[in-house]
Amino acid sequence: MGVMLGISGKSQILFAIVFTTRYLDLLSSFISLYNTCMKVIYIGCAYATVYLIYAKFRATYDGNHDSFRVEFLVVPVGGLAVLINHDFSFLEILWTFSIYLESVAILPQLFMISKTGEAETITTHYLFCLGLYRALYLFNWIWRFYFEGFFDMIAIVAGVVQTVLYCDFFYLYVTKVLKGKKLSLPA
Repeated sequence: MGVMLGISGKSQILFAIVFTTRYLDLLSSFISLYNTCMKVIYIGCAYATVYLIYAKFRATYDGNHDSFRVEFLVVPVGGLAVLINHDFSFLEILWTFSIYLESVAILPQLFMISKTGEAETITTHYLFCLGLYRALYLFNWIWRFYFEGFFDMIAIVAGVVQTVLYCDFFYLYVTKVLKGKKLSLPA
C-alpha cells in the first residue's frame, strides 16, 4: 500500500487555497505572535501536504481516481463570495471565499472514495478528524453566541453545509470502521 493512496490531492489543494485566502491579513495586520505563528503553520502545513502528494510520494498518488473538477467548486464559490459577504473589500471577499470553499473542499475526497468504492482505514480516520473538526465548530458558535453575543451567519451556514456533507461518511465510519471493518461503499 502506498503512502498517499486514497488521499485526494485536489482536496488538499483546495485546503491550501482556503488557508492562503483566509490568512492574507498576515500582510496587513498583526494580532499577536501566537496568531501569526498559527496562521503561518496552517498555510505551511497545507502546502507541505500538497508537495508530499504531488512530488515526494507521487508514485503512490492515485490521480486517475482523483478526477473531481474543482473549477465547479472554485468558480461558484468565488461568485458567491463577491455577492454575499460582510464588507465589499478585497480581504473580506477573500476571507468569505475561504469560508465558502472550506465547506465544500472535501468533495473531491468524498468523490474519490465513491469512485473507488472503498477507503483505507487511515484515510477514514483522517476524514473523520476533518469532519469532527468542523462539527466541533457548532459548539464554538453556540458558546460565542451565548457568552459574547457573536453571530456570523456566513460561517454558520457554511459550517452546516460542510457538516451535512460529512453525515453519510460519519454513518459509514461508525457502522463499519469503528467495528474493525474496511470502509467500502454498497454496490
